[in-house]
Formats: sequence, structure tokens, C-alpha cells
Amino acid sequence: MGLVAYNTRVFVEVLKYVAFSTTPAGGNPAGVMLDATGVDDATMAKIAEHVGFSETAFVVPRPDGGLDVRYFSPLIEVPFCGHATIAAAVAHASRRGPGELLMHTKAGPIRVDTAVNAEGLMCATLVSVPPKTAPIPSSELSGLLAALKWSPAELDPALPPRAAYAGVWHPVIAARTRSRLAELDYEMPVLAEVMRRNDWATVDLVWRESPEVFHARNPFPPGGVVEDPATGAAAAALGGYLRELGLVEVPGTVTVHQGHDMGRPSTITVSIPESPDSGISVTGTAVPL
Repeated sequence: MGLVAYNTRVFVEVLKYVAFSTTPAGGNPAGVMLDATGVDDATMAKIAEHVGFSETAFVVPRPDGGLDVRYFSPLIEVPFCGHATIAAAVAHASRRGPGELLMHTKAGPIRVDTAVNAEGLMCATLVSVPPKTAPIPSSELSGLLAALKWSPAELDPALPPRAAYAGVWHPVIAARTRSRLAELDYEMPVLAEVMRRNDWATVDLVWRESPEVFHARNPFPPGGVVEDPATGAAAAALGGYLRELGLVEVPGTVTVHQGHDMGRPSTITVSIPESPDSGISVTGTAVPL
């Protein structure tokens, strides 16, 4: 936990958690303010910049028992963030007990269940808004690959490039080999411009180890972050992509390993229901920093 200046006389409490890891050495760090009642947008942005994580979640309790949640990166506000949702839910449950939460986000309502798992750790499962995909125009795909310094020959033909949505948009770009995924080398301003034009939150770079196991890397230059070590929103979008394109048996579960190339290993469990109108479930642990 930490105290961050709200104004010249008042300090607010910002909790610090890592999501999708059982230890502080892995996962994706997130800031969590469990009661941001009365905090204005400019102050939220300043707090997120000060915290410096890829996102900080600002929670405002509602009279009906639900929670209004907003997410700020060091540079921008995003409509939805998976790892900060998991962190906020676990932080809330750690203080008020596990159970079901309804989080109202700019992307829509997100149901989150929290519970203590078999290892005695608090974990959370979120259900995304209904996912969807869209083609990536050839000119934008060429620009994206050029920004990443990838060639079309390095893509997995079984997993076609597609923009995928489960609260925010991500292009899903699949590498033919694990070694291609391991080599992440791009210029932030160039990639950021391509992403800005297309309203993409992160780029979901993946490699499929098996039908149920994926490895991922997620550049996030629009938010001022070179790479996310765990991206729950992208994992949910990937689940919707796999279902819509018939690339996974449903109902089914896939595991996404992320952050290993950064030295912050993360594990994301993605549950994919059969109905095309159903949201994608994303499960992970979170522990305090």
C-alpha cells in the first residue's frame, strides 16, 4: 500500500497488487484505490502517472452494492483493464470478504467472482462483455507488421490476423515460432501511431504451443508502457477470437502464459463458453506488493 498526494493537504490510499501471479516477482502490477469517491479525472490521471504501473483502478462504491470502476494508465484512460479488475476485486475481497461483485466500467458491466483457492490465495474470475472480431485492413496490417519488424512469412497461417474485442480492441497477431515471439523489438512512436489510428489498446502477440496453451506478449505504447506482463483484456479478446473463428473446442479452457520473456511470469486461465453471445471468463490470482 502507499499514500499518494490528492491535494496539498490530503493523501489518499493506493494499494499495489500484482495480478495473474502467486508471488510479487511475477504478474502485472496494478494500483487500486478502493474508494475514489469525489476524486476528479485530472487527479486520477496524476495518481496513475505517479504510481507508474500500466493501469491503476479507481473504485467508487454504489448505493446498490455495485462498484463503478475506471482505469488510468500513466498516459491515458482506458475503458476496461483485465489485470487491474482482478487486482481490484482481490483487494476488495481481502478487506470485505469474497463473493460476487458487479463492476460498472466504461466498456459495460463486468461480473467478478472472488474466492480463496486450494492454495489459500484469493483469486478472481471476471466475465467480459460479449466479444467480437473484425478484419484488419491490409494497409493497417502492413503498417502494424512493419512497426513490429515482423514479416508476413513469420505469421502462423492457422491463426489469421484479426482485431478482437472483449471490452477494448486488440489485434491478434500469431507467430509461427516461439523464437519469433521472444524477439520483441519495435519503435514506440511508430507502433503507437498505428494503434492510435485503429483504437487498439495493446497488440496481442501470441504463439500457440498446443490447442489449449498459448504464450503471449502485449506491447502497450498508447499507455506509455513498452510491454504488459499480463493482459486480462487481451486474453478475453483472444478467447472470443478463438471461438468465433472455430479455432478451439467449446466449451473449453485455454491457458495463456505471458511475461516470461520479461522475467515476470504470469498465468491467465481463459474459459470459453459455447454460446457466441456469452462473455469470456478470465481467472487469476493477485497478491499485494
